[in-house]
Amino acid sequence: MAITLTDSAAKRVVDFLDNRGSGIGIRLSVQTTGCSGLGYNMEFVDTANDDDSVFDDNGVKVIIDAKSLIYLDGTEVDYVKEGLNEGFEFNNPNAKAECGCGESFTV
Repeated sequence: MAITLTDSAAKRVVDFLDNRGSGIGIRLSVQTTGCSGLGYNMEFVDTANDDDSVFDDNGVKVIIDAKSLIYLDGTEVDYVKEGLNEGFEFNNPNAKAECGCGESFTV
């Protein structure tokens, strides 16, 4: 099982954590949302829970709860800038389809 970050995603997360002034990494999880059923959630983490899985990639700790791990195993997180738009993208091999707006996915 693995979660990876591209160089650009890792740099952006490190910049966010530096600006925040605290935190051990980011939590990546899924939640029920959108027209396809599941959406990605990313937040700062100050302490990991006992049942969390912790992945260290490109100098960033990515923390995932057990429920979300089955949906996120193998996911690569990227940070992309296209014109005026920028943000994190999730390349998830478990996603079978995404909604038209790209806000949610199904497995």
